[in-house]
Amino acid sequence: MTLFLENARIIDPEAGTETIGNVILDGGLIAAIGAATAPKGARVIDCGGKCLAPGIVDIGVKIGEPGERHRESFRSAGLAAAAGGVTTIIARPDTNPAIDTPEVLEFVTRRAAEAPVRIHHISALTKGREGREMVEIGFMLDAGAVAFSDVDHVVTDTKVLGRALTYARSLGALVIGHPQDPGLSKGAAVTSGKFASLLGLPGVHPMAERIGLDRDLGMVEMTGVRYHADQITCARALPPLERAKRNGLDVTAGVSIHHLTLNDLDVGDYRSFFKLTPPLRPEEDRLAVVEAVASGLIDIICSMHTPQDEESKRLPFEEAASGAVALETFLPAAMRLYHAGAMDLPGLFRAMALNPAKRLGLPQGRMAEGAPADLVLFDPDAPFMLDRSKLQSKSKNTPFDGQRMEGRVIATFVAGKQVFAMGETQNA
Repeated sequence: MTLFLENARIIDPEAGTETIGNVILDGGLIAAIGAATAPKGARVIDCGGKCLAPGIVDIGVKIGEPGERHRESFRSAGLAAAAGGVTTIIARPDTNPAIDTPEVLEFVTRRAAEAPVRIHHISALTKGREGREMVEIGFMLDAGAVAFSDVDHVVTDTKVLGRALTYARSLGALVIGHPQDPGLSKGAAVTSGKFASLLGLPGVHPMAERIGLDRDLGMVEMTGVRYHADQITCARALPPLERAKRNGLDVTAGVSIHHLTLNDLDVGDYRSFFKLTPPLRPEEDRLAVVEAVASGLIDIICSMHTPQDEESKRLPFEEAASGAVALETFLPAAMRLYHAGAMDLPGLFRAMALNPAKRLGLPQGRMAEGAPADLVLFDPDAPFMLDRSKLQSKSKNTPFDGQRMEGRVIATFVAGKQVFAMGETQNA
């Protein structure tokens, strides 16, 4: 069906503009922007002056299939994504078993077909994410892998890592690293400092991230591989990232929405829903990273959606599992940056949609004629109280529970089809 979206506040991250106009969706693509009248037979949707932007492309989403379907299924993740304006999920390989063979990748690709949004998969870099033997990178690319990563299982054997990066370079594959020194960060629950000492919790110094990034960038310089740092969360890591880019290395970096909007004091009285990997940082680090995203030094904002069940979170802080769900809270949390004046809407969607799509070689993330009609219609000013029990995700481990937020998704479109409408009941 042809859709005519009229009276929309069009957010174009590529041009960096906001304009009022109409958009025609036809054949799964954006057919026209700025058309004066609706085509004959088109379904007309009045956007009421609300924002229309490219759908979010979210790198690094944990889905429980295979092995942990009780925490998140492809269907529940897809419903949560559609409700949050995420139209493309880039799923992580830290499953059970890991996505490290073409057979497992083909299985999850088939399972992902039941989701209402697009889902692509990252392959593990080494078999079992154990850091001993690289996967068959060529076969995994042929099976549809969009990138390679062992997620938070950092490869410590630099000879193995060098061999894998060299092979990835020969095939043009993107490798996603987790900048963290595993020795320094082992057993840590929070960022070290006065607050960690007051709580009596084991901490990790932010230098662990800097050391991990320095090691990775040295390997990138040696091999010439395409590299993306999944999360840069502290000020100490920004200078080497800037130098690497200035020196022409094919390097990009991301940061989670939680590290942009929360700090280490939010842990408060041992609130385990705020336990993340890497841990939340001091406010000065948060502000430095926000500025790095605004300047373009950090390219991508992601959710790092990590569903955990109640049993793994309702534990003493040091023993609780790390991670938080974020597919539905991604956009309203990002609106905190907009309302604080830290970033404008085109800049936010450049980091949340355009840049991740470009890094992965996907056609999404653009508000342009001929681009895929993957869009989100939202009201950036709509206030609400977040109730985690109403989230579409199977797991409810959000740090924003009970908080006042702004930014409501009104409708989500994937390939020109409306997959979410505010107020409609959807069941996972």
